[in-house]
Amino acid sequence: MKLYRNIFLVALGNTFILALSTGAFAQSSDVTVYFKKPATSFQEALPLGNGRIGALIAGNPNKDKITLNEITLWSGGVQDADRENAHQYLKPIQDYLLKGQNKEAQELLQKQFVAKGSGSASGNGKDAPYGAYQTMGNLLINWKDTTAAYTNYSRVLNLEKAIATTQWKRNGVTYSQEALVSIPGNVMMIKISASEKGKISFNTSINRKENATVKAEGQTLMMNGQLPNGKEAGLRFAAGLQVQTKGGKKIVKGNEIEVINADECILIWTAATDYNVADYNKRGADPVVTVKKNLTAAEKLTAAQIEKAHVDAFGSFFNRNRFSLKGAPSEVAALSTPERMERYAKQLSDPQFPVLYYNFGRYLLISSSQQGSLPANLQGLWAEEYQTPWNGDYHLNINIQMNYWLAEPTGLGDLADPLHHFIAGLVKPGSKTAKAYYNAPGWVAHVIANPWGYTSPGEGADWGSTLTGGAWLCEHLWEHYKFTNDKAFLAKYYPVFKEAATFLSAILIEEPEHKWLVTAPSNSPENTYIMPNGFKGQTAMGPTMDMQICREIFGYSIEAAKILGKDQEWAKELAGIRKRLAPNQIGAAGDINEWLNDWKDAEPTHRHVSQLYGLHPYDEITPWDSPELAKAAHESLTQRGDGGTGWSKAWKINHWARLGDGDHALKLFKQLVTLVDPSRKLNMHSGGTYPNLFCAHPPFQIDGNFGGTSGIAEMLMQSHGQENVIRLLPALPSDQDWKDGSIKGMRARNAFVVDFDWENSALKKGNILALNGGNCHIDLPANMLVKDRQGKVIAKTTDKQAVISFKAVKGASYSFEKG
Repeated sequence: MKLYRNIFLVALGNTFILALSTGAFAQSSDVTVYFKKPATSFQEALPLGNGRIGALIAGNPNKDKITLNEITLWSGGVQDADRENAHQYLKPIQDYLLKGQNKEAQELLQKQFVAKGSGSASGNGKDAPYGAYQTMGNLLINWKDTTAAYTNYSRVLNLEKAIATTQWKRNGVTYSQEALVSIPGNVMMIKISASEKGKISFNTSINRKENATVKAEGQTLMMNGQLPNGKEAGLRFAAGLQVQTKGGKKIVKGNEIEVINADECILIWTAATDYNVADYNKRGADPVVTVKKNLTAAEKLTAAQIEKAHVDAFGSFFNRNRFSLKGAPSEVAALSTPERMERYAKQLSDPQFPVLYYNFGRYLLISSSQQGSLPANLQGLWAEEYQTPWNGDYHLNINIQMNYWLAEPTGLGDLADPLHHFIAGLVKPGSKTAKAYYNAPGWVAHVIANPWGYTSPGEGADWGSTLTGGAWLCEHLWEHYKFTNDKAFLAKYYPVFKEAATFLSAILIEEPEHKWLVTAPSNSPENTYIMPNGFKGQTAMGPTMDMQICREIFGYSIEAAKILGKDQEWAKELAGIRKRLAPNQIGAAGDINEWLNDWKDAEPTHRHVSQLYGLHPYDEITPWDSPELAKAAHESLTQRGDGGTGWSKAWKINHWARLGDGDHALKLFKQLVTLVDPSRKLNMHSGGTYPNLFCAHPPFQIDGNFGGTSGIAEMLMQSHGQENVIRLLPALPSDQDWKDGSIKGMRARNAFVVDFDWENSALKKGNILALNGGNCHIDLPANMLVKDRQGKVIAKTTDKQAVISFKAVKGASYSFEKG
């Protein structure tokens, strides 16, 4: 590692230090997460990541602990959790359901139709075959000469550069610690500098409390370990830490490195496992070799080169899409992020706070999902536990899908590649599960999944039998095509969703009253009904969400077959089945039924709003094409209430935005970002946001962050529904903070990039770039002109708002403005 002095950053740092000495801190309030004290918990630390390795920066000037992660660090392994003969009990279960004997059906299902073995081990799978996502451990920096108090402290995460900078002053010396996790280099670099020479002295080490050893190998600290797969040995992992100094001395001894009186110091850390993303049944490269290769590559670069490559790579994603609301009260600039959250909760103006939250959501996706790796899990990639909550896995009844709702509309669709690859990896095990439980063709995944291809039902009948998890995942494959019009992508993944549709079409049964085709047995995710006879249960046939998902996947499978010119007979047959599916039904209370029958909910304010899948993320319910259903969806949301966990509030933001009610969406957003003390215990009706902007599920789940960001995107622009009409500001709140703004780089279905500005809550002007050409449909206010690049008017509205259409040429830009 060649040491350097970054003149630009040091100059900026000196300016920053001077500002601190006067007690003021001027921050870019839409791209900085700022603390005035070190983190005392995981929920106050600053997250860094590159989609593979990650870290949480606590920034303690005395004893610093940096939490470390690697996204493939999973215990467990490939297991056979299918009951091979479960399909023998399918018809008896269905017969019970057809007779209205749901109690008997659920009892039989629990005995014969759940996972073989322990399943997810009730969310405690760390030492079970199912496994759990785990922390890689900690990087410790223990400073010397800490008897004097530190002052002038700040800790800032710059979202544009993905750099966390901690600064403090002690004994007249100002210290700076800059940390980043490089996408191109797959290393974390921490640069420590001081305002005076010879003032940097500390010990550093890496540790893990189980399944690992740490020792010095030359100038490198190496961690080696292996996680359990039940009672067997599982995945191997390694990590390495190097320290380079300018001035002073460095001593490597035992399992730590001592730095004495250095002028400047660079720490380089990296990690790897032998998980094989291409094929989880096979072991990948030796993690020790991978770690040493990354460290050797980093040694050949200066810190300036590492930083530049990192900033350029991260910026290539972050700057694709930028949202701005005008104005910010002057007092906000000096406030820490938690202080801003407290102020925002008092309904005080802070236009940049929603923008910060939106940018943070995009930042988290860039940092936790990169091509060639695993998709973001329940916590993205940031975990401090060895037994993560719910195993830190992939829940298929909304959570992993919500992680990626923001990807396509905010220009990060290529970062959904890990999800697409993950979905395809479920086909083979899901085909085995389909045979075992349903004796059906195609493939199925239920409620939970892990990197080892788990597709079996869960171990509990009350939650684990939802059978549309795989089909819901497939929506993301279709959505990527809709946003890109990439036929090569469609052709590659068409077999994946075709086989998911084949499974569903094969297992449908005819219910006796209306002769509709329905799924059975299934759940409406995690909710409980009350039958007229008083039985409270979960096992059911034809829950509304299942029917909506069936209509959706059948619909786009038919359309894809037409686009690709194949399987026309199959598509025709599927269209006939689709017509017979149980429809959306409006109940006696004016809401959309969640169940096939108009049954009561045991918990009317339940966090899942699964019956509104058709409103969002699917688009069969819209105010313009199905106003009666939209009205019933409004009533469903009203009855459900605004309570719920973090992700639940986030989903409702998207729902209200789809209904065009920006004020209610903003109300839910403000609830979502309510500051939560990390030490406070929450229930499933609270939620909120921790000081570092992580969503307080509770506990931390990243889907609330991603879902909230998606909700803001839906408030600003939509392009769903028939003909994928682009609708600008469809749910703009009436709040003064939102009346003036702009956004660049929004993506619309049919492969358009849209920029636009608004003033006094009215659309002012904008631009459309056609990535692939074709018909563009856009809803514009009265007296708007659409012009081509030469300034020729090609379409316009008259004296009232209207949807106008024009033929777009691939690569061409079109402007619109008041006439």
